[in-house]
Amino acid sequence: MKAIGYLQSLPIDQQDALMDIELPTPEVGGRDLLVKVQAISVNPVDTKIRMRAAGENGQHKILGWDAVGEVVAVGDQTELFKVGDQVWYAGDITRSGSNAEYQLVDERIVGMKPQSVSNVEAAALPLTSITAWELLFDRLGFTPLLPADLAPEGQTSNSDNARILIMGAAGGVGSILTQLAKQLTNATVIGTASRPESQAWVKELGADHVINHHQPLLAQLNDLGINDVTHVISLTHTDQHYDQLVEALAPQGKLALIDDPAEPLDIMKLKVKSLSLHWELMFTRSMFGTHDMQKQHDLLSNVSALIDKGLLKTTLGENYGTINAENLKKAHAHLETNQAVGKVVLEGF
Repeated sequence: MKAIGYLQSLPIDQQDALMDIELPTPEVGGRDLLVKVQAISVNPVDTKIRMRAAGENGQHKILGWDAVGEVVAVGDQTELFKVGDQVWYAGDITRSGSNAEYQLVDERIVGMKPQSVSNVEAAALPLTSITAWELLFDRLGFTPLLPADLAPEGQTSNSDNARILIMGAAGGVGSILTQLAKQLTNATVIGTASRPESQAWVKELGADHVINHHQPLLAQLNDLGINDVTHVISLTHTDQHYDQLVEALAPQGKLALIDDPAEPLDIMKLKVKSLSLHWELMFTRSMFGTHDMQKQHDLLSNVSALIDKGLLKTTLGENYGTINAENLKKAHAHLETNQAVGKVVLEGF
């Protein structure tokens, strides 16, 4: 099968940073699905892993943690899918990724692809949807206000009077997180973005307010008549804004983050307000085989249904064409500028 991989961690402008290679098609077993990959997206995690982890024992490392494809074989213990199903998933960071024609993936972290969107539109969403859903509903404890046909009986809101500040709302995770927060909670949603086009994008996604993270945060909130926020979700450069986030949070507020701060965070600054800190890594469940691993299948099913109902829209930014080393290098280079709006997607081999 065709694949794109690398042996050494190299800057993306180097010839061998990513290479077109041929590999054997993997054999399926257990609860795995063998998926013929049709479209992928590229995430910041791809660029980070490329620079941190080389291939081992002379084997190429295959990146990619977002895919849409067709199930072509199933393991002997599978329960959720059959051959021919169109699926989407983000995969498992400890296994070979989706930058290949065929990929093995545990069915418990796979969902049925939404029917109302194209492969490239769908491929933009799995990793960021899982991350955003887990941030809101697992880490911060909001209860999703689902449409009646998806909701459990007696669902109630625990988001009244909540005020969520999303730092970096125009990026991949921010683009779906803003929608989920607006559609499935009663919270006031404030997103940050610094450029006119990214500010317009965040507003289009449903944010109640958009402020600029390059300017003092609390002053901008006060100008909107908001004294403080109950929740902060920081998606990038947390260390640069940390003191301002602590200042903006209400007593007993919650701070959630996904990035890797360049400088250590002083958690003592959280004490006087009794603020809590919440990490999110969407690979945790698959990495550790947690007892609730199948929650990722469930949430992907919910997101798929919400898309088909027209309540959520794709966060596709740019289509970089065929899945090959040349185009993937361009995609990695674009993400490394930190200027991407929406998601970068590639389709077909």
